Amino acid sequence: MVITEQRTRTLSPALVLAGLLLVAANLRAGITSVGPVLEELRQDLGLSALTASALISLPLVAFAVVSPLAPGLARRIGLERALGAGLAGLAVGLVVRSLPGLPLLWIGTILLGVAVAVLNVVLPALVKRDFPTRIGQVTGTYSAVQAVFAAGAAGAAVPVAALTAAGWRLPLGMWAGLALIGLGVLAPQLGRRIAVPANLEDLGREPAEPAGRSPWRTALGWQVTAFMALQSTGYYVFITWLPSIESAAGIGETAAGVHQLLLNGFGIAGSLAVSTLIPRFRDQRLLGMLAPALFLVATVGILTAPRQAAIWTSLAGIAGGAAIVLALSFFGLRTGHHTQAAALSGMAQSVGYLVAAAGPIAVGALHDATGSWTPALIVVIVLEAILIGFGYLSGRRRLIG
Repeated sequence: MVITEQRTRTLSPALVLAGLLLVAANLRAGITSVGPVLEELRQDLGLSALTASALISLPLVAFAVVSPLAPGLARRIGLERALGAGLAGLAVGLVVRSLPGLPLLWIGTILLGVAVAVLNVVLPALVKRDFPTRIGQVTGTYSAVQAVFAAGAAGAAVPVAALTAAGWRLPLGMWAGLALIGLGVLAPQLGRRIAVPANLEDLGREPAEPAGRSPWRTALGWQVTAFMALQSTGYYVFITWLPSIESAAGIGETAAGVHQLLLNGFGIAGSLAVSTLIPRFRDQRLLGMLAPALFLVATVGILTAPRQAAIWTSLAGIAGGAAIVLALSFFGLRTGHHTQAAALSGMAQSVGYLVAAAGPIAVGALHDATGSWTPALIVVIVLEAILIGFGYLSGRRRLIG
């Protein structure tokens, strides 16, 4: 570590990790809390079903638009300050969208999407910089934390909404408190002159200019981006349409709800499992092929034996949790520097979430056009087969530039 004449502050790795995990806890809680109270919100505000669905998709669109811009912000103000700005913006957005007035609902949702987009992009770069030898483990841990809080926010939304006359506004706004807690823990890291023990490298130092080639001009960058996009598409198609697919197969609402719980619960297990396996392999080709293969098997199972959906949704959860950890880990594993990792993160998440936002809409349109879920599930199977190939390519032990 370079020693300067300026006084530095020493932070423990535990504090750095705690800040990172609290940022992760904020990534999805404000989004997953909407779905369970969406019908109450829609009736209260007089929104059509189409308008309400647009409210759900708006953060994904914000992710796609803002993600390419987030690396530039991080380069200008530093990773920690970018995360701090993201948490502050998230807190404001969560409060604004819960206030009376339909325009505030949309404005707050846009602010939320912009803030989470910044956090999504910058967090993998922070892992690359501060935990360069433990990228898989740290990514898996923060993905699991993200999933736990996402599931908790969804599960708590309806009970919390019933507590007060505020109704749906309370569960939509209360997660601003978690964002402020994260900002408070991150606060000691917001200064530029920070020193930590030597096992964390280069914390607090930003390069004068980005290192390495732009991922937008490399085959490997597009391979990682394709992996991110296709795995996100499969996941969001299942999250959006699986209850409807099961209903068409004669499965009751209660059972379908249990299957959603299995999908999310086994997703946490998949995240933790793959994070322990990444450092045990020389590269990630096998893991990159195995995760989409499991999702393919799960989709074939839903198509051919929907009454065994508990098995298939559990497999899909494991596959989805493993695939997202791999996708996020590739941002650090396939780059030589945290600045380049931020650039790859911005690229992959921009394209990935744009495709993910379009995927469920396209699947729904295909169902409406054919009157059956079979063609839509076949399309998902084909996409997962293609994803196996991109998992192999992205998993090779190579670096961009």
